[in-house]
Amino acid sequence: MGKVIFRSLAALATATTERIPVGGQAVIQGVLMRGPARWGLCVRRPDQTMWSEHWESGTRTRRFPWKLPVVRGFIMMIEMLGTGMRALNRSAQLALDDEETITPVETAVSIGIAVLAVVGLFIALPLWLADWCARVWSLSSAGKDVIEGLVRGVVFVAYIAGIGMWQDIRQVFRYHGAEHKTINAFENGSEMTSESVLGYSRIHPRCGTSFLLIAIVVSIIVFSVAGHGGLLWRIGSRVVLLPVVIGVSYEIIKGASRCGRIGALLIAPALLLQYLTTREPSREQVEVAIRSLEIALDTSFSRTPDERMNTQSEVPDEHRTEA
Repeated sequence: MGKVIFRSLAALATATTERIPVGGQAVIQGVLMRGPARWGLCVRRPDQTMWSEHWESGTRTRRFPWKLPVVRGFIMMIEMLGTGMRALNRSAQLALDDEETITPVETAVSIGIAVLAVVGLFIALPLWLADWCARVWSLSSAGKDVIEGLVRGVVFVAYIAGIGMWQDIRQVFRYHGAEHKTINAFENGSEMTSESVLGYSRIHPRCGTSFLLIAIVVSIIVFSVAGHGGLLWRIGSRVVLLPVVIGVSYEIIKGASRCGRIGALLIAPALLLQYLTTREPSREQVEVAIRSLEIALDTSFSRTPDERMNTQSEVPDEHRTEA
């Protein structure tokens, strides 16, 4: 584990801005990747064929005022959530071989339930427990803020560990590992074959899991500014300040990637959490991740590493390939 973390930190410390920016997420039986101009989705279907498609990525964060620091992080998160929901819906259809689409009403209900769960688990529960600890131990306001942040972190880690026990979620975590390995191989200029990609780490410095852990730390500072009124006031203020937490956390991750060894050491503890949200993938899962990245970059990895960093080739808009 120590060697893997060290290699991830070394990659972050030596990263250059000349690399093509890529990112992604795991979906049901597949991987979603983002390139500079578009998203690429690849899903393994029940008959073991791969289905892939793409759509253009948003450009809102390239325009004023959405490109301003802190603001851009929150806007990017909103775009990621919207695209992630779209990709999850599509991957579920393909992986389950079910062409029935989710209606806008069903989507709205799902989002509403998710928001209530987030507010309850990660805002209301930590606040209530922090109040209880403050009464029992006679804590100061600062001490209560720290307890609130710690409880939020424990709840988050326990939640990740709990859902990771489900077989279906473990499968998603394996695709998450495949996504990380593929991006690590690409950013290191490696040969993009499944055998080569499997040799890379499933830990990546820019993972959203690390982002969430940093956001928990940032929330201790940001939420302390809201004061200590009644319970409803504090819940409401934390919901309102959530965009600030997201924006500041994004800037920390972005800044750490440009600060060499100091930045690498800053996010080192957050990398450990990825051992809960990733699993070692199979060769077939890595093949899906590689294909997804090809679609996102509109290129072919049959080219040499140097060629694919500088040139692009046409990839069919939507296609079905034998595994």
